[in-house]
Amino acid sequence: MTDALDPAVLRPLVPAVTGILVRRGADFAAAEDAVQEALVDAWRTFGDGSAEAPRDLKGWLVTAAWRRFLDVVRSESARTRREVAVDAEPERGPTEAVDDTLRIFFLCAHPALTPASAVALTLRAVGGLTTRQVAEAYLVPEATMAQRISRAKKTVSTQSFDQPGDPATVRRVLYLVFNEGYTGDVDLAAEAIRLTRQLATLARDPETDGLLALMLLHHARREARTRGDGTIVPLAEQDRSRWDTALVAEGVAVLQAALAQDRRGEFQLQAAVAALHADAASAEETDWVQVVQWYDELLALTGSPVVRLNRAVALGEADGARAGVAALAEVDPALPRHRAVSAYLHEKDGDLTTAARLYAEAAALATNVAERNHLTKQAARLNRR
Repeated sequence: MTDALDPAVLRPLVPAVTGILVRRGADFAAAEDAVQEALVDAWRTFGDGSAEAPRDLKGWLVTAAWRRFLDVVRSESARTRREVAVDAEPERGPTEAVDDTLRIFFLCAHPALTPASAVALTLRAVGGLTTRQVAEAYLVPEATMAQRISRAKKTVSTQSFDQPGDPATVRRVLYLVFNEGYTGDVDLAAEAIRLTRQLATLARDPETDGLLALMLLHHARREARTRGDGTIVPLAEQDRSRWDTALVAEGVAVLQAALAQDRRGEFQLQAAVAALHADAASAEETDWVQVVQWYDELLALTGSPVVRLNRAVALGEADGARAGVAALAEVDPALPRHRAVSAYLHEKDGDLTTAARLYAEAAALATNVAERNHLTKQAARLNRR
C-alpha cells in the first residue's frame, strides 16, 4: 500500500483545473460541478493509499473532470437532440498552460454575490471543500448550503470569465472565512490562511501580504485564547508562552516586507497593531502609545466605528482610563462590544458598580455562548467585590 493522498496536495489544484474546463468551453457552474465529481473520484481511487496516485495530479483531475462534464453534456444532448460539440479528450494546448486560479478567486468573490454566498462558493470552488463540509462549518443543513452555492454559481456564470476582478473583495471574503475559526471537521482559519498564501503568490500585492500577516499573527495566539472548559481568556491574561513563535516570526516578516513598499492599507495597519501585541512579553509591556498611533492612521484611512472603538481601549491603556472613556463617548453606543469596552474602562478607572452593570448588559447582548459566559463572570466577579 502506498501513502494516502494528502488533501493539502489536491485542493490547491482545484481552481486551476476549473479554469481549464472553462477555457475549453464549459460554463463555470458545469465546470465546478465536474471538478467536484473528479475530486470524489480521486479520493475513491487514491485517498486511502491502496492505489498509487499519478505524478501529474493536475492532469489526472483535468481528464477526469472533462469526462464528467462530457457525460453531462451528452446526457442533456440526448434529451434535447443536440450535437455534442466535443466528443473526445482534446489535445493539450494553450489552455493547460494558463493558470486561471486568480480569475477563479475573483469570480467566486464577485460583487454581485452576498458575502455569505461568496464565502460558500470560494470554499467549494477555490478551496475544494465539499458542500457537506461547508455546511457543517457554517452550521446549516447541507440542502440549504447546496441551494446557496447553486444560486451563487448561476449568478457568476453570467459574468465574463476574462473580466478583471477586485483583489479587495477577495480579501474581504477570505477574512470572513478566517474569522469563523474552527467548526465541523474543517479548520476554516487554517483554510483561509492557505488560500491567502495562494492569493499572495498570485497577486503580489502588499495589502494581500498584510492580510496574510494579520491572519498569521492572530492564529499564533489561538491555543492561548480559551481554557480547557471553553471559556475565553482575554489578551491581557493569555499565557504568551503558548503563542506559536514560528507563526509570529513569519507574520512579522511578511508585514515588514509589505510596509516597506509604502502602499499602506487597512490590513497592513491592523497587522501592525497585532505585531506590537506579539512583540510584548506581557500586556503591561505593550507599546500602547504606538498602538494608538497605528489606530490613528487606520481611522484616518477607514473612518471605521470599530477602529474608533478599539482605539478607545488603546487610549485607555496609553493615557489612562478616563482618556479612554472620553474617546468612547465619540463612538456609537449601539456598536457591538461598546458596553463591554465601556465596562472594562470603568473598571480600570475604579468605578466597579458601573462596570458590573455594563458587563451584565454586554452579556445580555452577546451573540455567542462563550462571550456571554465570559461577560457574565466578569459582572459576577465585580458584584462579589
